[in-house]
Amino acid sequence: MTGHLYVKSDVYGFGVVLLEMLTGLQALDNTRPSGQQNLVEWARPSLRDKRKLRKIMDSRLEGRYPLKAATQAAELILKCLEADPKVRPSMEEVLATLENINTIWEKNQETREDASSRPSSYQHHHNYH
Repeated sequence: MTGHLYVKSDVYGFGVVLLEMLTGLQALDNTRPSGQQNLVEWARPSLRDKRKLRKIMDSRLEGRYPLKAATQAAELILKCLEADPKVRPSMEEVLATLENINTIWEKNQETREDASSRPSSYQHHHNYH
């Protein structure tokens, strides 16, 4: 039973790492302005709102990600960061969610490649409709 608690604290830690990856920021950074030094506390409210989520995403991604995947990642982070360890997902659930996010990412990449391989006249014609 005690091992279960350690696993759930690992899930929390994984949520923090995932948040760092999403934002490109460190979990604790005393060089950031007051109120932004603790990444979890600062980012948590933005993870629930798509418009705010875009603002905290790592700018080095330059918006090149499907919003649906980012939203699912944000929801996963929130679940991992739940205060009560009992309601945090298992690592199996975390993995299943990450695989789902990866599928969205791969489909998005295929769509982008399909669009870039079309003749420019096709793209030009369809941009106005």
